[in-house]
Amino acid sequence: MYATVADLREEGVGASTCSDARLERLCDEATAAIDRVTGWYFEPRSRTYRVSGRGSSSVELPVPPIRVTRVLAEAEGGAAFPLLPGASYEFPLDAEVLLVRGAPVGPDFDGPRLTLRHGLRFPRGHGNVVVEGVWGFTEEDGTPDGRTPLAIRRACMLLVLRSLEPLADEASFEARTRWRLVEERTRDQSYRLDAVKARGPVLLGDPEVDALLLPYVRPPPFGAA
Repeated sequence: MYATVADLREEGVGASTCSDARLERLCDEATAAIDRVTGWYFEPRSRTYRVSGRGSSSVELPVPPIRVTRVLAEAEGGAAFPLLPGASYEFPLDAEVLLVRGAPVGPDFDGPRLTLRHGLRFPRGHGNVVVEGVWGFTEEDGTPDGRTPLAIRRACMLLVLRSLEPLADEASFEARTRWRLVEERTRDQSYRLDAVKARGPVLLGDPEVDALLLPYVRPPPFGAA
């Protein structure tokens, strides 16, 4: 989860307003929603991924790797072999053999990938490169794993705060949908609201949350139309 019960309590959510169990559930829901609209996740998670080799020295990865613990390539015919046939490696691999572009993410980050050196290439195939390790888009904080980006943490807390009122509550419905309004009228007068709020891509429908998440949306794969 990108926010905790303690985080929400610090923001003034009292036990009489929402129980610990419900806050945890709302944090889980907000975390899942952020993962869905951004295309990747922002905390360390152990995963195994299969990516496709293109006969080149690099493969793109679906999420920034924090630690790579195993890489296996499958050649034509289904035979599996380590990066260098007949060789054994201790992980993490020496950067002289394999360059890992991942997390914690720095200011020069331009996408997650693995790159072989010394003229080595990943064999062509569909889902033929297996990569195991710990993954997540984290930012630098002086620790090996990094931390969840502060903007992601704040977006998670905002989503939870927006969800504290019961769904059937009329005031809650108005608060969730007010961002859609561009003009209001009464019998004697009318006024237009800030049109800027209606501009730009819509991720979760809340302009403040969307503004926090947009810089972290996963870019399209290299070569995608």
